[in-house]
Amino acid sequence: MSSLKSDRVLFFSAILLAVLFVYLQPSFAYADFEGSLRNVKTQISTVFLPAMAVIGLLLASFSFLTGNPNSKQHITYALVGAAVGFGAQAIIDFMSNAIR
Repeated sequence: MSSLKSDRVLFFSAILLAVLFVYLQPSFAYADFEGSLRNVKTQISTVFLPAMAVIGLLLASFSFLTGNPNSKQHITYALVGAAVGFGAQAIIDFMSNAIR
């Protein structure tokens, strides 16, 4: 990996960690363990995963527009990721109802 590429990965990883810290921190006024886990699950499934799905779709479309030979594969992965990202809450609800 080139130095510039690793610097970019490090930069975007730091930004991602900062965003996760801000959005996923539990509310300390209601600091019970189950409530904190529920809050984290809700934030991940309603905010983080759909946002990552949109970013993936944007990157895949940019790959297609620039003529990348792997753009079909990128679009396929982005569509699968978007289906999981936008359907995360439904998947979680289905799994929790199936377990009960």
